[in-house]
Amino acid sequence: MISKDTADRFLAGPALALVGASRSGHKFGNLALKTLIAKGYRVYPLHRSATNIDGVKCFGSFADIPEPVSAVIVVVPSAQAVNVVRDAHAAGIHRVWLQQGSESPAVLKVCSDLGVDVIAGECVLMFAQPTSYHWVHATLRKLFSRAA
Repeated sequence: MISKDTADRFLAGPALALVGASRSGHKFGNLALKTLIAKGYRVYPLHRSATNIDGVKCFGSFADIPEPVSAVIVVVPSAQAVNVVRDAHAAGIHRVWLQQGSESPAVLKVCSDLGVDVIAGECVLMFAQPTSYHWVHATLRKLFSRAA
């Protein structure tokens, strides 16, 4: 389990990249993108072929993003996450949030080998000013972590 301070430092940067929103609009990456933007975060979705998703301009690579991003949220299968982490590191991004389903021993090893700060196995929406059911999950998480 990560601490709230760790999550706050991750989310405190000027802007975030997000890899894993789909054109269909029906994936968790899309929910994360919409929710984070609605909460005031500057989020730049990366997509190889889409020019926009849900009305938000997409970028083909980290180099195409118009401002420095401090971290990337990864919402793709773990086999793809390995390359996302490598690309992010090459672009100078050293903080990665591996949403559930994106983490694996292989991608965690790549993060370790590259010296990338990683958060894995946690839902970013539980820490990004949680509301709705994410607020409930965050509250329960706090209660159970104190009891352990």
